[in-house]
Amino acid sequence: MRIIVVSDTHRDFRPFYDIVLRYQEEANLFLHLGDGEREVDEIKDLFPNLPIRNVRGNGDMLSLAPAVDVFEAGGVRILMAHGHTFHVKSGIGDLERTARNSGCSIALYGHTHIADNHYEDGLYTMNPGSPSCPKEGKPSFGVIDIMPNGIMPFLVNL
Repeated sequence: MRIIVVSDTHRDFRPFYDIVLRYQEEANLFLHLGDGEREVDEIKDLFPNLPIRNVRGNGDMLSLAPAVDVFEAGGVRILMAHGHTFHVKSGIGDLERTARNSGCSIALYGHTHIADNHYEDGLYTMNPGSPSCPKEGKPSFGVIDIMPNGIMPFLVNL
């Protein structure tokens, strides 16, 4: 299973659209981690059969999307959140604790616009950065491959 992870597009539709075009045939699921609900809605209009989930960010005003979503994909439990409700700009301890307490193997967050990908004590944690307005480094997004022999998350620079 291949999952594409995007966050913080902030009304810049083109980078997200280009990612969807590139991966629509090989990805099983697209995730948007918030601050881009307008772009998610536009993608859903253009690609009505595209498997996509999203959570709301602090910039997604009047959104009805959840702030946190815990679900299973490829036999793996995943927590996705924008991150503002976990105060990730001050650290990701609360997010990681919540993911572990929810039985998750993967925790995904955005909000900081800084790409990060690491593994510690059974938990893969990823911030895909931003394809539109990164704070450090290049525009980016994440890819997670879930295979019978393990989980392989990685970041892609645009």
